[in-house]
Amino acid sequence: MHDETLYDCIIIGAGPGGLQAAIYLGRYNRKVLLIDRGGGRTRHARHIENFLTWKGISGKQLIELGLEQAASFNVRIEKGLVTKVLKKGSFEVFVGDTTYHSKFVIVSSGVYDNLPSMEQLHRFLGISLFTCIDCDGYKTTGRKLVIIGNSIKTVHLAIAMKEMFTEDITLILYSDKIPDEYKEELRDENIRFIIDRPVRIIGDDTIEALELKSGQRVACEVIMSHFGFKLNDDFLSELNLKRDRDGFKFMVNQQYESSLSGLYIVGPLNTGTDQAVVAAGQGAVAAIDIKSRLLEL
Repeated sequence: MHDETLYDCIIIGAGPGGLQAAIYLGRYNRKVLLIDRGGGRTRHARHIENFLTWKGISGKQLIELGLEQAASFNVRIEKGLVTKVLKKGSFEVFVGDTTYHSKFVIVSSGVYDNLPSMEQLHRFLGISLFTCIDCDGYKTTGRKLVIIGNSIKTVHLAIAMKEMFTEDITLILYSDKIPDEYKEELRDENIRFIIDRPVRIIGDDTIEALELKSGQRVACEVIMSHFGFKLNDDFLSELNLKRDRDGFKFMVNQQYESSLSGLYIVGPLNTGTDQAVVAAGQGAVAAIDIKSRLLEL
């Protein structure tokens, strides 16, 4: 099926960036379609405390309020999974059996975390098990912390968290790959490190310890998991967009437009900082730029 409407902009993903862009473009009385698959990293955040004017709000509340606000400005909202985006003059956005058309596209489809396999992880995820120092590092202040990961960047994370948040840190690495000078630095910082794998979180209402494959139990109150994330970007595979030197994130300009004219990427898929409040700002910038270009058209 083809939706014969030519939208001014189709927004893919109801993350903070996509919603902020939708609100701006809706307020410009533009024809906007927002397509969201549901779920998403922000929606699963239990407590967001660093968003201006919100002392504390859940990601679910933030997204639902954003959807309501966008709809109030006549943004059309559809639930669906985008499987492909093409550009043939205008953009073609494929969702199931339906093809939509637009002059511009904003991608705000986000990422999902690589999480370790261990019992009770989802029970504590977002409450006392975290994946982002900028989002939740503050919640480890003065508490007994375990950091798990498997890279030199995880060592850097442990040292940074000791400087900012807590003196009581145990670092658990999956394999003994780090150079001797990094081990020496950990000893100098009095950060205990163990080579092992976590298998189970111990505790009912609160975390009490982390059980390792060897049977050892490490007492802790909070856990920081550091295994990176994957991009929700499969639907962009046919566009040959420019990526960073690692071939991972997408390159964008100051208005968050990708290497393909008319296609903007906001949020953690681009090379900027991964934060809800930052993504919202990027969405506003992209929408304002699209407004100007629509006026030129």
